[in-house]
Amino acid sequence: METEKRLQEDNQIVTGSSWMTLGSLVSRILGAVYIIPWMIWMGNQAEADAAHALYQMGYVPYTFFLSFATAGVPSAISKQISHFNAIQEYEISKKIYRQGLILMSLTGIVSALLLFFFAPMIAESSPAASHESAVLVMRSLVPALVIIPVQSVTRGLFQGHNRMREPAISQIIEQLLRVVFILGSAFIIRQVLTGKVVTAVAYSTFAAFVGAIFSMLYLTFRLKQLPTALNREIEESRNEIYISTPNLLKDIIKTSIPFVIMSTGLTVFNFIDQQTFAPLMKLFYPNLLDNQIQISYGIIQANANKLSTIITSFGAALAITSVPLMSNLLAKKKYADVSYQFEQAIQLLMFIMVPAVVGMFVVSEPFYTFFYGYHAFGVHATKVYAVTSLFLGLFLVLGNILQAVNLRRKGIYALAIGLGIKLISQPVFLYVLGEIGMLYSTTLGLMVTIFLMFKAMHELVAYSTKFLVRRTILILLIAFIMGLVTYTVSKGLALFINYERRFQSLIALFIIAGVGVIVFGYLALKTRLAEKIIGSQAKSLRIKLHIK
Repeated sequence: METEKRLQEDNQIVTGSSWMTLGSLVSRILGAVYIIPWMIWMGNQAEADAAHALYQMGYVPYTFFLSFATAGVPSAISKQISHFNAIQEYEISKKIYRQGLILMSLTGIVSALLLFFFAPMIAESSPAASHESAVLVMRSLVPALVIIPVQSVTRGLFQGHNRMREPAISQIIEQLLRVVFILGSAFIIRQVLTGKVVTAVAYSTFAAFVGAIFSMLYLTFRLKQLPTALNREIEESRNEIYISTPNLLKDIIKTSIPFVIMSTGLTVFNFIDQQTFAPLMKLFYPNLLDNQIQISYGIIQANANKLSTIITSFGAALAITSVPLMSNLLAKKKYADVSYQFEQAIQLLMFIMVPAVVGMFVVSEPFYTFFYGYHAFGVHATKVYAVTSLFLGLFLVLGNILQAVNLRRKGIYALAIGLGIKLISQPVFLYVLGEIGMLYSTTLGLMVTIFLMFKAMHELVAYSTKFLVRRTILILLIAFIMGLVTYTVSKGLALFINYERRFQSLIALFIIAGVGVIVFGYLALKTRLAEKIIGSQAKSLRIKLHIK
């Protein structure tokens, strides 16, 4: 019976992660693919890189204020609804959702006003060549800050019921409509009306609001159709616990504060880069022009960063899926099950991300060229970001798990130490390594944070470190073999294919990626690694493929 329950929980994580990964992956791919025509319409390579940098400069503070607006409430609501549903207190779950909507409406308005008024100050120290352009782009994101917090509360309600399909589909709808608006407005402004680049960029960032509107409409429609705590009659609830509205709001805010700190963690890493990169580069390399600084910043934090989000999407999906399940197990005081599910989550993350990181490293040249056009520094930045992506994924998963199991303070402490190391090492790495140094300082800070998070989790549930290390070594070994094979194929193709041409790079990508999937997939099935991590689905596939 216990084994069956664990298998059910394993399937819940795999299924939930699959839906959230699908939503996140499709969104990230759409977000990367639209860049190809978008950058072509912006102008020449330098103009396109500068436009993308400006776009990113708007999104970094927006993401920070969005995290403030949502204040971690969706994740907190997901956790609390899962907890109260587990003990059949459905009336409290209803109250949590309704109060969350009110709270998010208020914080959304406040954060929108803050971004509007602080935009000039943020733009002043950003790497933008024109501060006025940066202000315009930042302010075009203000409307999105009003609606997205409300939308995210509804996603949190679905996730609290372990319904990952609806948030995933809403994410795809949001991104699809956003991309349609971005491309439509960019084409009309730049190609039809021959308007300014900054105008096209501002409309492209405003598209976040358009996408959010359609996503919210879908979520509202599905909410009326599906059985949730909102559909439960009062008699179905135990009604043994009463929480007043002020105490409930206090509880939501108290639970959400650690979530907001953790969710803004990566944004703060990026925000440090945006605010310190230009001043430090001017200090260490006084001959650099403002436009050169903006372009190099854009290549790293806009171009390479966007490519890395394709593979970190799994980490984000797994993080969202893990919270309600682990919160549920902790509410029932099943510490052994929490330990087991933690090991499963980390294994699953490494099983997907390690080969993806190795693959991205190997194909960095055709990968970057296909999306942005050939650029030697861009290829180098993509290689470094590939490695950084693994730590980004681990941070996302561990940060959310620590919140789910009430290790909030230790998670915040780990993040604070990592950010401190980032701040201290940033000038050193930029001075020694140049522009790419900011990625190395981020990686160092994340590594320390992740180590402290693993340590905190071990103190709580005493998971098997030896088991995770052995399993990770096996994954690394298989990924290494895959990397050698794909690297050889890549070098062989370079004899016939020019990686500086976009279409030829696409052909190379399909071939190398196909070889990589076949090699890693075969070895994972042959060693039974896939069965141990994914379960019966992998076993069925192995039998169908006649792999003994």
